Amino acid sequence: MAENSVPVITNDDLYLFGEGSHFRMYNKLGAHIGVQDGVAGTYFAVWAPNAEYVAVRCNMNNWSRDTHPLKQIDGSGVWTGFIAGVGQGEVYKYQIDSRYMGYKVEKADPFAFHAEVPPRTASVVWGLDYEWQDTDWMATRASRHKVTAPQTIYEMHLGSWKHHDGRQLSYRELAADLPKYMQEMGFTHVELLPIMEHPFSGSWGYQTTGYYAPTSRFGTPQDFMFLVDELHRHEIGVILDWVPSHFPTDMHGLDYFDGTHLYEHSDPRQGFHPDWKSNIFNYGRHEVRCFLISSALFWFDKYHIDAIRVDAVASMLYLDYSRSAGEWVPNLYGGNENLEAIDFLKRLNTEIYTSFPDTQTTAEESTAWAGVSRPTYVDGLGFGYKWDMGWMNDTLRYFSKEPIHRSYHHHDLTFRSLYAFAENYVLPLSHDEVSHMKGSLLGKMPGDDWQQFANLRLLYAYMWGQAGKKLLFMGGELGQRSEFNHDWQLEWYVLNDSPLHRGVQQLVKDLNRLYRSESALHEMDCEQGGFEWMDANDSIASVYSFMRRNRAGEQVLVVMNATPIVRENYRVGVQSGGFWRELLNTDGDMYGGSGVGNAGGAVAEAIAHHGKPYSMALRLPPLGALFFKLT
Repeated sequence: MAENSVPVITNDDLYLFGEGSHFRMYNKLGAHIGVQDGVAGTYFAVWAPNAEYVAVRCNMNNWSRDTHPLKQIDGSGVWTGFIAGVGQGEVYKYQIDSRYMGYKVEKADPFAFHAEVPPRTASVVWGLDYEWQDTDWMATRASRHKVTAPQTIYEMHLGSWKHHDGRQLSYRELAADLPKYMQEMGFTHVELLPIMEHPFSGSWGYQTTGYYAPTSRFGTPQDFMFLVDELHRHEIGVILDWVPSHFPTDMHGLDYFDGTHLYEHSDPRQGFHPDWKSNIFNYGRHEVRCFLISSALFWFDKYHIDAIRVDAVASMLYLDYSRSAGEWVPNLYGGNENLEAIDFLKRLNTEIYTSFPDTQTTAEESTAWAGVSRPTYVDGLGFGYKWDMGWMNDTLRYFSKEPIHRSYHHHDLTFRSLYAFAENYVLPLSHDEVSHMKGSLLGKMPGDDWQQFANLRLLYAYMWGQAGKKLLFMGGELGQRSEFNHDWQLEWYVLNDSPLHRGVQQLVKDLNRLYRSESALHEMDCEQGGFEWMDANDSIASVYSFMRRNRAGEQVLVVMNATPIVRENYRVGVQSGGFWRELLNTDGDMYGGSGVGNAGGAVAEAIAHHGKPYSMALRLPPLGALFFKLT
């Protein structure tokens, strides 16, 4: 396609689209500004195979349904047309008259690059030109996304991170603050709750209508590009939450698009989600597969994102997800596996890693489905990582217990060892754990005020010490007392009110620094050889000790005391004698702790313990964790 010329949809495009293998459809469908026969305007193209009439309604034609009809290309179901004089900023919808039951409707463009600010619902003609300044980042990001690299993720909702004079920040205002804060806190990546256009703010983006448009609530597409660019220039990767599992039933969206169930299954047992009251994509329809995979590739291609987190994968994999007997349709073999969704996910990951091999994909998958983060050539789903929801549930259940009861639940924290390396895991303390009346992370901790903060610091130390990549939802680093509220900003004021809150923030900084600087804590996050229990069974004292290693044999010892009792001369076995320096102590004064520790380290003596030839006698702080390294 020549520069500034409008797209040309070829027979090859239509063939590949029809067979489900055209994954750059955003270059062909939608609204494209350009020149045709020497005339400037905009080319429109939309897939509506069951329409008998399609037209563009816009400001320019006073929203007439008759002025700018589109023509169908040879019975393909794709309707196209060029409108001279239409350019950047034109607001439009498609008039679609179905061939069935006299159904007539105005629809937003499924491939629109921009949209009106909600609650308005029209699409907006917009170009995607931008001069990127992230060359250095793009040249090096492959090394940052190796499974051996450190990855510590700050999950956030853009609209409620910070406000200014009671209003949400724009993309460009966020670009002035967020990259510096991420760099200061030591996170490697920021993960954004869905920023694709959505009509209801209370859905946090999970009810997506615009799969190719960053929400206009915070600015233009170029404004969002600028935010990504600035994050990259500060060496912060960008992960987008992406939702191919379902879509809302809003009239202007994909629902019943051309008078038929075009994007969704027609049978509600397959096409309607009972939990979210939304539609489920028909993954077996070739054109729908093109629409979704093109959407994923679009964000990598046009917005330079570094990874996607695919939401609600479990709901895609199982035909009986949240359904009782008789409410679902078995697959052709009589099983509950959604074979079409499985094929879709495998193809999705194959196409992403083929086109953008230096990026990553992560699945939010909450069941024991095997091989989620294993390659498709060994019959895995092909994701790079999987959220460890089991770890999250077991860990929060344990930490919610009063310390006096923890000895009876000791193996909530050790059970993970049975499966910890079956997948490449991300350990998530996400938005789901601090919303819908679940309270904040701090609020889940038992005890008085001091004990709650000590427990929270212990929780974070356990998370950062465990094998797996890390994810923390915004506000967790502040020890925020309230649960997530999408209508307001984080409780930044607590940093001025209490040294305990400042201590939590400082600890997260130091954990990130330690995790990134000590390769023993990250290089073998996803390998059995990178983790070994020193003692997993001291339930009486509620003490845990384990070793992390890198491939060169360097070691970091982690010891946790989950009670408020100071343990004197607590002996822990190690493989090597010598002085073990105390790298971090969550009970340190700078974190708001009581200052109980080991005066900078301890000597491992030739006293066998825990099956090791050497051991150290340690002073364990109350509700505290210690990190040691042999010097």
